[in-house]
Amino acid sequence: MGYHRRIVKAGIVSVVLLALSWTAAAQDPVSLAPALYKVEVDNAWVRVLRLTLAPHAKTPVHSHPPEVLVWVNHDPGRTLFRPAATEVEENLSDEPVEEIVIELKPGRTASPPVALDPVVLDPDHHLVVLDNPDVRALRTILEPGLKSPLHEHPHYVVVYVTELHTTMELGDGRVVDNPRRAGDVGWRDFMRHATLNIGKQTAVEIQVELK
Repeated sequence: MGYHRRIVKAGIVSVVLLALSWTAAAQDPVSLAPALYKVEVDNAWVRVLRLTLAPHAKTPVHSHPPEVLVWVNHDPGRTLFRPAATEVEENLSDEPVEEIVIELKPGRTASPPVALDPVVLDPDHHLVVLDNPDVRALRTILEPGLKSPLHEHPHYVVVYVTELHTTMELGDGRVVDNPRRAGDVGWRDFMRHATLNIGKQTAVEIQVELK
């Protein structure tokens, strides 16, 4: 079966998109290459994978639903949306590449509506880096000692760009301690909270909100 190839270069990564049907050619990357893909989260809304590619290594031909990519190294926190496709991804550099791959599951239920939008309440520290009908991704930046206003997120995936130590004051008054390493990933259901950076360095997160 013939196919058309389109090369897309994103920094040090080359993606070869193959013009094949998603349903006819669905090939799960985790099943095909478990040494490259580690499942971090798997629920009714998303499957989150950690892809690690050695220098000049390639993934096998695989298929994926619509997905959001967040780079862990080489421009940490860079965020990109990709529609469903069958493709090969290659590391063009002499250094390993690590990405968080957030696959959006078909048929997922919509997130609850949000009344306290952090982008409206605190736009200087909650920057929109991606917004489409499926997701909105925020880059949240909190300097040491800074506390965000009480705000809400729909269901979301958070990728920690930097090492950080924050506390989250929840809407019911509970306070949750939240120390994280750079590259950590978490899933959160709809949440109302205020975040305080109690660490000694600026905290940076990517929050991928589901619509």
